[in-house]
Amino acid sequence: MIITLKDGSQREYTEPKSIIDIAFDISEGLARAACAGELDGRTVDLRTVVEKDSSLNILTARDPEGLSAMRHTCSHVLAEAVKRMRPQAKLTIGPSIENGFYYDFDTEPFTREDLDNLEKEMKKIIKEGQKLEKFTLTREAAIRLMEERDEPYKVELIQELPENEEISFYRQGGDFTDLCAGPHLMSTKPIKAFKLISSSMAYWRGDSSKAQLQRIYGTAFASKEELNAYLEHLEDIKKRDHNKLGREMRLFTTVDVIGQGLPLLMPNGVKIVQRLQRWVEDLEDNEWGYIRTKTPLMAKSDLYKISGHWDHYKDGMFVLGDEETDKEVFALRPMTCPFQYYVYKNDQHSYRELPLRYSETSTLFRNEDSGEMHGLTRVRQFTISEGHLIIRPDQVEEELAGCLDLAVHCLTTLGLQDDVTYRLSKWDPDNREKYLGDEEYWEKTQGKIRDLLVEKNVPFTEADGEAAFYGPKIDIQAKNVYGKEDTMITIQLDCAIAENFDMYFIDQNGDKVRPYVIHRTSMGCYERTLAWLIEKYAGKFPTWLCPEQVRVLPISDKYESYAGEVAKELKKNGVFCSVDNRSEKIGYKIRETRLDKIPYMLVVGQQEEADKAVSVRSRFAGDEGVKPLGEFIEQICREIRTKEIRVEVEGEK
Repeated sequence: MIITLKDGSQREYTEPKSIIDIAFDISEGLARAACAGELDGRTVDLRTVVEKDSSLNILTARDPEGLSAMRHTCSHVLAEAVKRMRPQAKLTIGPSIENGFYYDFDTEPFTREDLDNLEKEMKKIIKEGQKLEKFTLTREAAIRLMEERDEPYKVELIQELPENEEISFYRQGGDFTDLCAGPHLMSTKPIKAFKLISSSMAYWRGDSSKAQLQRIYGTAFASKEELNAYLEHLEDIKKRDHNKLGREMRLFTTVDVIGQGLPLLMPNGVKIVQRLQRWVEDLEDNEWGYIRTKTPLMAKSDLYKISGHWDHYKDGMFVLGDEETDKEVFALRPMTCPFQYYVYKNDQHSYRELPLRYSETSTLFRNEDSGEMHGLTRVRQFTISEGHLIIRPDQVEEELAGCLDLAVHCLTTLGLQDDVTYRLSKWDPDNREKYLGDEEYWEKTQGKIRDLLVEKNVPFTEADGEAAFYGPKIDIQAKNVYGKEDTMITIQLDCAIAENFDMYFIDQNGDKVRPYVIHRTSMGCYERTLAWLIEKYAGKFPTWLCPEQVRVLPISDKYESYAGEVAKELKKNGVFCSVDNRSEKIGYKIRETRLDKIPYMLVVGQQEEADKAVSVRSRFAGDEGVKPLGEFIEQICREIRTKEIRVEVEGEK
């Protein structure tokens, strides 16, 4: 057989060979660094035997797939260490993930001290250089093995596999064996740089009705230098985490007696959201041709049955009442679309009136799982820049493009345009009962969105099963500091729902015609956007969004009166400001202002008062010198009006 390597060279063998043997044949150094193989484009274990002509690439920890195999092995080392220290702990699953690995255990919670001790035990296992041996069993024998080892979660996993399935295991050293498909390293010895990061609670199979487990997160790299760089990155992440930083900056808080997923926006957070909301509303109403509505926060179940949400989305709604015992059952609204349809239906419309672009700053309610709650990004009550466009079929392309342009404009103004990816969210043809319409409907509507993204030169991915039940979507995605992806903005094409609501317009021939609907957000959820902005700017927002834009610092109490005059002029011009009148030294006040992430501080003393001026220090340029008060007000008002994003000077971090 002929093996074609990555560089195009070939090796010929007269009998089958394992990938690790081929690696040794190429070079002993390569074999020692090998983590996995890429055989005909598929990542496989080093123990895989090649029996025919194939293309082969030996993967090391410098390759993403090779690093993944190393991390997967590291998760098994962790599991063995846990079993050594807590023999009664039950094993569940332990995969490699984007930035490392995790393993879930049924045991008592882990402390940081426990993790440190586990690291020491893992180092012993690695130093022992334990070989990993792969073996397979029949399904029946595999169940028996795991029952003998008292591993009920492994038994459950095996029982779900087909009866004729051959089940693979890896034996690590003499005592530890785990159910696993691989791939894995040949031994534990090549693991050089790893760290256990944290522990948390997790549910078995991600289901809150099932057992609570203890998850340990870890990471591993090819070298200590890479590991140290990643750990430094994690420290930066902790500083940017909106859940921590947002509370420290008194932007929001949560209270147990109010409830999970129901954050309280503090005055500083309200100021930011208020600015965002006023900007978006003015933008939509004055520049993009939207008509504003205000609709109820709840409705009878009858409305949601017409829209289809009762059948497709009821589990995600807060239902008030019981259909079996109550005359009327209500539900808090999870979206605004069916309400706005009745605004449209209140009058008869001609084809000349379309498109009608309805928008609303909508407070919505969704019954998210308690395990999904996180800060401001996953909540049960939130406010959204929601809109629905009622359009003629011939207006689809133009109006979809307009919705995308508006979303990009909002992202660009906020400085977030480079932090997003685009996804065409499609239906799942294998789960047809979940969706309205037939295959032709979905191919047609998905094609409209695909054509738009291609025409706009927008790079995008496609994902089955992510569409709304009534139509496909453009989902604009972003990751938080921990790498978790969320949908920030969505644009949905719906050519089916008008039938449910008997919506129509009168065409040029006097006939009734069903309109199409575009469901969209211009900026998305305000709470989630606030979280995104906190992490993007580490709390140092662009000036126009800052809850406090200027702090006036009198050098001593003799200049408090002038400081008050300066603040009064700033406030008259719409600038958020305060005066620090505390009896503290000016150096202390400057340091505190910098720590509070205020864009501008104005120091005033005898000379500034005499000249009606201010000494300006900013996050962006450091010491900007003395300026007439009027000149500074003109400068900052222009910056706020244009929503300029100034780059921070190095010394002001």
